[in-house]
Amino acid sequence: MKILLFGGTTEGRLLAAKLAGEGHEVTVSTATKLGEEELRGIPGISVICGRRSEEEIENLLEGFELCIDATHPYARQISRFVRAACDKKKVRLENRKRRVEDNGEGIRVSSVKEASGYLCGKPGNILVTTGSKNLGDLAELDRDRLYVRILPSHEGIAACEAAGLPHRHIIAMYGPFSVELNAALIRQYDIQWLITKNSGVEGGFPQKAEAVRQTGIQMLVVGHD
Repeated sequence: MKILLFGGTTEGRLLAAKLAGEGHEVTVSTATKLGEEELRGIPGISVICGRRSEEEIENLLEGFELCIDATHPYARQISRFVRAACDKKKVRLENRKRRVEDNGEGIRVSSVKEASGYLCGKPGNILVTTGSKNLGDLAELDRDRLYVRILPSHEGIAACEAAGLPHRHIIAMYGPFSVELNAALIRQYDIQWLITKNSGVEGGFPQKAEAVRQTGIQMLVVGHD
């Protein structure tokens, strides 16, 4: 069977490898070069890289019998595009998005922008682990108190530069991270607030939450619904 899988998450890569091992012809579409890197060398998998519009996804679906959405739970736009394109092209769609349980930890906010508003006027350094795409939503916060942990990519660092962050405040690392490393970064940069997404077990959220408990800081959790 010819399968097109939209992914880049750990479980997406594992699923792609399993399907290829079963003899299916698997093509994986990733948004970033880092996602492409992780799939390199897995037998039986073709990889295409880049963000796509709904129309581009429609064109991409030509000839495929099954489409699988294994994107990140916060990747809402691409999921909408994939579903609409599959409906239009009459290609069967399976949703294999990561299931994320809400355990009620932290201060709940609906967006990075809401987190920014909440922290205005509250003292203390802030560690942002929600990625580089929403840095513009933190414009009202003093750059000297913002530390951003991002994937080590040119695009991510460029976004931090565009947002006016000092280079010494850019932490470019590939996760997920242990409790010990999260806690060490919190202590190193004298962090009082953590802005994060609940990316589930696979995305290292429990390790962040435990580091927050151990260091006694506050955590703001951005919702994905």
